[in-house]
Amino acid sequence: AVQFANGRLRRSDSVRFTVYRNRDTAHPRKKHRRILVSETERLSYVGNNFGSGVMKCNSLCRYFVGVLDKDSGQMEVYNAEIFNMQPLLSGRKILCLTLAPDFPLRCKVSSVQQCVLICFSIAQMDLCIEAFGTSKQKRALNSRRLNAVGNDILNTAVTKAAANIIDAKGVTALIQDMAQDDVQNISIFLPPCNEDADKPENVYKFEDILSPAEYEALRAPAAVFVNVTPEEITKKAEDKSHCSFVLEELKFLPADEKSRDHKSRCLWFLDTLIKFSYLKVIKKKHPMGPECPHIISRKLMKNFTSLTYNNGSVQNLISASMKAKITAYVIALALHINNFQTDLTVLQNDLKLQESRMMDIAKALRLKVSKAKGLPGLENDQNHKLGTLSLPLPVQKASGNQRKRKKMN
Repeated sequence: AVQFANGRLRRSDSVRFTVYRNRDTAHPRKKHRRILVSETERLSYVGNNFGSGVMKCNSLCRYFVGVLDKDSGQMEVYNAEIFNMQPLLSGRKILCLTLAPDFPLRCKVSSVQQCVLICFSIAQMDLCIEAFGTSKQKRALNSRRLNAVGNDILNTAVTKAAANIIDAKGVTALIQDMAQDDVQNISIFLPPCNEDADKPENVYKFEDILSPAEYEALRAPAAVFVNVTPEEITKKAEDKSHCSFVLEELKFLPADEKSRDHKSRCLWFLDTLIKFSYLKVIKKKHPMGPECPHIISRKLMKNFTSLTYNNGSVQNLISASMKAKITAYVIALALHINNFQTDLTVLQNDLKLQESRMMDIAKALRLKVSKAKGLPGLENDQNHKLGTLSLPLPVQKASGNQRKRKKMN
């Protein structure tokens, strides 16, 4: 059953109708989609039963069509839908377009893939709405035109303002501002910083890296480090079961039982953080294995992953920003382990980062970076970068690698 948006037909017998259906008959929704096309001597019309413009009456009640057999006097009843037929300008085959996003936009005119609908340009559509559109369609048209005018005015104003800023500050100053913004973006993912601290250990407090409950939970898994022997360390190095930083520090565990236990817990958590940074999408409930305490697994998932949506499900993702956050916490923990001076190059290799990225994060942590040679853990011909946390804290500066940016025209 059909109704025409711009009036009634004088002669219904002169109208030709064609129905197109979706080929995906297995899909529970798509298999019911239909497009109805009709042609008269003057105009062509189209209607559909899906999309934003579908008639609500079809979902509120059911319609039937009865076919009467005059000879037998019996009537057969069929399910029916009402299609609202919208007029199209005839003779202007500008482009082929479907009314649903599920249909392809690469149809050729007069071909049948999933459906075929001859439409016209936006300007012609506007003229059609002005002539035959409903009051709602006309209001939407006026609103769109007003928005278009507003966007033109806004774009002109933004372009003029940008030109004024470039003339006033210059390209060099703008590049420096961009570099400063990069440092500020990294600082969002740093551990809480106490700039008024009187001691280096109070700048990034240990409790902000590991809470007392988390620290206590590390007692059991870190026991494998407490009593480790030199032979076991050598075996671990051959198996590459731990990162280079941890393997090197295990060689220098203090003899004092309390200090040995404390350093073992810190090294175990640092090693877990670095291994966790290698993951991309977290698919397991306990990604670090059953030996990792539940409170630590929850900390990793809550503080060092981002939520993302994929195929209708929620997933935990280690994004680039979360990788930067993990790096910042690894450096802060390494500073506590090594009396607030640590080898950044060893950590950089363990975290599989570029040196420029590592230096950006180190400078954002307000470390003084210096060079040193011959430290264990790297090749002899590679220079090491040492990061030192000392008071007073240096003033944050734009990262040095920003000079490598391409010139702006």
